[in-house]
Amino acid sequence: MRAVITGGTGLIGRSLCARIPDTLVLTRAPERAVARFGDINARRWNPDEPWGDESALAGSDAVFHLAGESVAGGRWTEARKRRIRESRVLGTRHLVAGLAALPEKPKVLVCASAVGIYGDRGDEPLDEDSTPGDGFLAGVCEAWEQEAMKAAQLGVRVVCARIGVVLAADGGALTRMMPAFRMGLGGRIASGRQWMPWIHVDDVAGLLLLAAEQSTLRGPINCVAPDAVRNLEFTRALGRAVGRPALVPVPELALRLAVGEMSQVLTASQRVLPRKAQAHGYDYRYPDLDGALRSASRAEAA
Repeated sequence: MRAVITGGTGLIGRSLCARIPDTLVLTRAPERAVARFGDINARRWNPDEPWGDESALAGSDAVFHLAGESVAGGRWTEARKRRIRESRVLGTRHLVAGLAALPEKPKVLVCASAVGIYGDRGDEPLDEDSTPGDGFLAGVCEAWEQEAMKAAQLGVRVVCARIGVVLAADGGALTRMMPAFRMGLGGRIASGRQWMPWIHVDDVAGLLLLAAEQSTLRGPINCVAPDAVRNLEFTRALGRAVGRPALVPVPELALRLAVGEMSQVLTASQRVLPRKAQAHGYDYRYPDLDGALRSASRAEAA
C-alpha cells in the first residue's frame, strides 16, 4: 500500500508510519519528519492554504488525514478555538480539493475525527449510528467529518475515525498525567463518574489500517477500546500501573478556573462502543485498561 499521511509527525502519525513501509508524509516541517524518521519521504504542506502540489497525492492507494491543532494544553481563547476549527475544517476542505484535481483518485481517505462529536451524553451507550451532540468540539468534529465525506462524491471511499483518549508513552494524555501520578498526587477528575473512552496508540494505528484495508468500511468508526471505564476507574488503574495511590481529586470548579471551557474535554461523559471494529473482527493488542497502562508506563519509564 502506498500511503500519504498528513500529520505524520504527531503521536498517531508516528505509530502509523512505523507500520507502513512506503509512506509519504505531508507536513509543515518536512525537515523535522526526516530528523525523526530518518529515511522517509516528506514534503511540505500547509493545510491553511489551497492545495498547490497535487503530485504529492498522485499514485497513492490510501490517504490518512491526521493533521489538526491540539485541543489540549491550555485555555480555549476565541483565537485558539478558531485555529482548532480551521485546522480541521479548512485543512480537510483543501485536501479534498487536491484529491478532486487528480485524474486517478486514491481508493480510500481515512480522516481523523474524535469522540468529542458525541458531546456530553452521561450513561448513554454511543455507537457509530448515534447522533452528534452539542458543544464546541461536537460542532468542530461534525463539520470536519462533513468536509471529509465530500470525497465520496469523487468516488473515494471515506472513513472517519472517531478517536478516544490515546494512551502512549511518548505523548498524549499520559504525558500530562504521569508526573502527578508518579508523585502520588493523581486522582479522579470532578465526580469521576464520567465515562472515559480510551485506546492504546498501537490499536489506533491498527484500526486506521483496518479502515484502509477493509473495503466494506465506510463512514464513522469508533476508535476506542472495548473495555469502557469511568474516570474514577481509569485513575485507579493508572495509580496501580505506577505503584502509587490515586487519592487526590481535581474538583470541577478548580478545573474550570484553571483552563476554562477546555475543561469540557475532561469532564464530558462519553460511553463510546467500538461496534464496527468488533463487527469487522479487529483483534485488539490492548483490550483491557490495566494492560494498556502497564505497556505505556513501562515504555515511558524506559
